[in-house]
Amino acid sequence: MNSTELFRRVVTLACGASIVLAFAACTTTTRQVSDTARPITRNTAPNTMSELRIADTALDSGNLELATSLFEKAVQADPKSVPGLTGLGNTLYAVGDFTRAGVYYQRASQSDPNATAPLIGIARVAIHQRRFDDAIATYKRVLTVSPNDPLAAAGLGAALDLQGDHALAQSVLRQALKTNPGDPVLSVNLGLSLILAGNPREGANVLLDVTRYPAAPPQARQNLALAYGLLGNTEAAAEILSHDLPKASVQDNLRYYEIQRTRMTQPSAQATPAKVAAIPAASVR
Repeated sequence: MNSTELFRRVVTLACGASIVLAFAACTTTTRQVSDTARPITRNTAPNTMSELRIADTALDSGNLELATSLFEKAVQADPKSVPGLTGLGNTLYAVGDFTRAGVYYQRASQSDPNATAPLIGIARVAIHQRRFDDAIATYKRVLTVSPNDPLAAAGLGAALDLQGDHALAQSVLRQALKTNPGDPVLSVNLGLSLILAGNPREGANVLLDVTRYPAAPPQARQNLALAYGLLGNTEAAAEILSHDLPKASVQDNLRYYEIQRTRMTQPSAQATPAKVAAIPAASVR
């Protein structure tokens, strides 16, 4: 089994065991939807601005019904409202309705072609639909408008990883970390990219810098467990997994890591670039 198939299987297992292998700006879970459209047009009424902030908060807290009603109200008041349209896209994205989410993101982008939030939404949908070339082109467009945008850089790195171009993904992520030092999403994506490229030890070192903070995202811990599992440090992997998973799921993952370690050491194992079959989640953000 080559590394491409190996990591497809890893992600498949991860989904079944509720592990989230994180790619910011793209992810297996769909609840990571912060960074909704924040630019509010100058003509927006003060009460609408307040309602949009409440809608963003509701979305981030998982109250999709309230968020949807407030975003719909904003769009009814202004059919070209970029925050409203993008917010509706984000609520649909959060429940996995990527096709309809894409429609609202496109409408928002047509209203303001330079608004980055709907473009990032368009790129995230493209990743979930496995249109990686479209996602890469859209993230690059965002970076043209906003060169230091960490969310766009993280998404671009994720899309490149999903295409199997780990070297370029890591170059993008490392460059973004120079202008956004310590950004956890960029760091988590870099760590996973290194693991997917066959460098779990280096990936673990990157992820350790993130997981030492109490508020580290679960994706960082889970990717670190993956790295330790592939390195053969079963005890460390189990301890990390136990923070987020029930005992049965921990054991399932440990058994799978062991199988993959064995296969990776066989002469027939080919060190070809890994292409992930699903979208991990740091972050669709």
